[in-house]
Amino acid sequence: MGQAKVLAMRERIAQINPYCTVHAVEEFVEAGNWPQLLPAGVDAVIDACDQVKAKTAMAAWALQAKVLFVSCGAAGGKRLAHQVDIDDLSKTTHDPLLAQLRYRLRKFHRAPGDGKRIGLHCVFSREAVAPPDASCAIEGDGSLNCHGYGSVVSVTATFGQCAAGWILDRIATRKTPKATL
Repeated sequence: MGQAKVLAMRERIAQINPYCTVHAVEEFVEAGNWPQLLPAGVDAVIDACDQVKAKTAMAAWALQAKVLFVSCGAAGGKRLAHQVDIDDLSKTTHDPLLAQLRYRLRKFHRAPGDGKRIGLHCVFSREAVAPPDASCAIEGDGSLNCHGYGSVVSVTATFGQCAAGWILDRIATRKTPKATL
């Protein structure tokens, strides 16, 4: 309470492993400041934001720079953790946020269309988005009184664990360059 998420995360990571270096950056990603927000020499990036412009900036950079990267889709309105999957952005379904990312990468960054692989891995749920509960009745001004779709911790946690696991697996299995003789 009363602390930025990145600072709370840094403290929690220090409790787990005090030798881990955490660069806590309290900034929103924008096309104009990405990738300058990153410390030099990162091994991988996990995108877990819900802003399509930020997702597009990070994804376009990752595709161009060929950086190990995974993007998380929207968990709001999902309840079934066992429906979470990882696949290429071209194969994602049931996720309006990732659909927008796919559209923007194709329109503005020349990502392949016609079902061809884009080369960007995403965590998403194949579960249909559940409509808001009846308790989220639409107010007279057209807004929802409970601020949109809720999320279930078992689903959001699964998204995060899948993204982290995918990155760790890629780091562990990547081929190291052979030494030159």
